[in-house]
Amino acid sequence: MRIDELLKGACERLTFISDTAQLDAQLLLAHVLGVSASYFYTWPEKTVSDVDIERYNALLVRRELGEPVAYLLGHQAFWTLDIEVSPCTLIPRADTERLVEVALSLLSTESASRILDLGTGTGAIALALAAELPRSNVTGVDLVDDAVALAKRNAIRNRLNNAAFKQSSWFDALKEDARFDLIVSNPPYIDPDDEHLSQGDVRFEPKSALVADNHGLADIEHIIHTAPNFLSPNAYLVFEHGYDQAQAVRERFKLAGYSAIESFQDLGGNDRVTIGKWVL
Repeated sequence: MRIDELLKGACERLTFISDTAQLDAQLLLAHVLGVSASYFYTWPEKTVSDVDIERYNALLVRRELGEPVAYLLGHQAFWTLDIEVSPCTLIPRADTERLVEVALSLLSTESASRILDLGTGTGAIALALAAELPRSNVTGVDLVDDAVALAKRNAIRNRLNNAAFKQSSWFDALKEDARFDLIVSNPPYIDPDDEHLSQGDVRFEPKSALVADNHGLADIEHIIHTAPNFLSPNAYLVFEHGYDQAQAVRERFKLAGYSAIESFQDLGGNDRVTIGKWVL
């Protein structure tokens, strides 16, 4: 079968389950054939072998069932990096790049800063910061051993040696005298009763990385109250949070004694990142 015919049929199959059906179809076929997506525009008339069609159809079936493309490919682009992904943790998303942008605006590229990423998952945030701040030392922690191993592989994959990862329940495994110039986190922030947990890609992602008690704010509250023990004077704590949680996060920052509290919008115009400065 010709490439253009195969892609047309795949796109029709995926239209009802994906808002990016054409892109999904191209990415999966490129993965099977070991080519870039631009190949399809150059050689639409090339034929695909029966073996590759069978492999492609197997991936399309999994996508039709809702499995995320990133899990099917085994990797995901984030910032300037290529990040290995697995079902042990969340898939890095474009909106989270806003957290990286905000974090970078708070530090100088010339400074040798110490940075902590809480709930690092794939290590995407920590590694993006490490790539942009080569003089800095970045530590990423995660409760899940498999996620820590994955983050370490991503450091090697992207040739970054100024980021280290360890298993920890938030701050628990850190030394008591550890101090950081910046702490960032994309913690679980979805309400356990949120109907979106049964829809789309998140059905395949670990609930432990998505859900938090107290309407999704429990982990954010814990980090806000514990972080001052690990923040240097005038250092910032930076969160990604739900689109409707910015006011609640700002209020909790204020009650805990932070200053310079501010929220920033994501690509969709929603408040997605909030910062607070620890002055004491």
